[in-house]
Amino acid sequence: MPPRRSPTASPTAPARPLVVSTDEELLDDVLRVLAAAGTEPQVATDGPALRRAHRDAALVLLGADALAGAAVRSLPRRPGVVVVAAEPLPPAAWAAAVELGAERVAVLPADEAWLVARAAGAVRSPVERGRLVVVGGSCGGAGASTLAAAFAATAAEEAGGALLVDADVWGGGLDLLLGAEDAEGLRWPGLTGIRGRVAGDALLAALPEVGGVHVLAASREDPEPLPPEALTAVVDAARSCGRPVVVDLPRPGSGGTALAEAALAEADLAVLVVPARLRAASAARLLVCGPPGGPVPWSAARLVVRPVPGGLSARDVAAVTGRPVAGELAHDRGCLTRGERGEPPSVGPRSPLGGLTRRLLGERDGRERAA
Repeated sequence: MPPRRSPTASPTAPARPLVVSTDEELLDDVLRVLAAAGTEPQVATDGPALRRAHRDAALVLLGADALAGAAVRSLPRRPGVVVVAAEPLPPAAWAAAVELGAERVAVLPADEAWLVARAAGAVRSPVERGRLVVVGGSCGGAGASTLAAAFAATAAEEAGGALLVDADVWGGGLDLLLGAEDAEGLRWPGLTGIRGRVAGDALLAALPEVGGVHVLAASREDPEPLPPEALTAVVDAARSCGRPVVVDLPRPGSGGTALAEAALAEADLAVLVVPARLRAASAARLLVCGPPGGPVPWSAARLVVRPVPGGLSARDVAAVTGRPVAGELAHDRGCLTRGERGEPPSVGPRSPLGGLTRRLLGERDGRERAA
């Protein structure tokens, strides 16, 4: 059966609800309810279209028939999910709805009035999620953490605040880069056990903050392995309340493959920092191309080259990796000094870091408006 299609919304159109179901009778009932709420939904059941719509929809309505599907179960948690059914759910389906973070199970026609009001309210006040930027290096010492901190500072200026997430628990703690090592607030050992839906505002209020950047850093005294589920819960919580999030991933080969896959799957912008050396560029090629037949989490990454004395040119790095170079991390004489003093990186419009991060964030916004 061909999928039902709704007209594509313009870039300025309000977000629409998403309906996920292949049950024709249930679909007819849900579409009638949404029409009464004054909105037309998107309908998707699988693939990239489902993931995009799930991320951006004002409200997600999951048909009871879709609860056990692999495509639905692989989706990240988000607020505004309602399960819709034609009859009360059996225990196994209830458990699946809870696992997916559904706020309610609406049984039609008994809950029709509630669903009309919920859909109308969601369309009037859709949740505008914060962007997710993921930064990593092709090798240790690439400068990815400094660039991640700069992205967070730039995003905080533009959005009135941002979250910087340290996903490298053995990296010494990103709070050092911001001068927040003595600031009160939670670090990763206190949050590695969280799962599912988390209140974003409460989370941000519990973290150290410098210049509008809230930082969730690793502990230098008690580093613990970071579960991908905890990283996903933290990222989703901040994005759900409109805050941009920047994740600094572990260096390759440090056991962070699952973390990288979880973060990169949802990234709006992925940036891989490549020192201009042959081995670093060769390592970057492995990350962006991947093994034959294997997953390639970094496939959509933008490459940023960090020049080194006597090293490769940006053109050489592009030739080795087989990918274009999005920019160069120009030398900033004060960057090292600021970092050692525990001062946040300078991200003024004329600074090397500020110019680069503003340009890459602006290019991403431009592509999104053109889509």
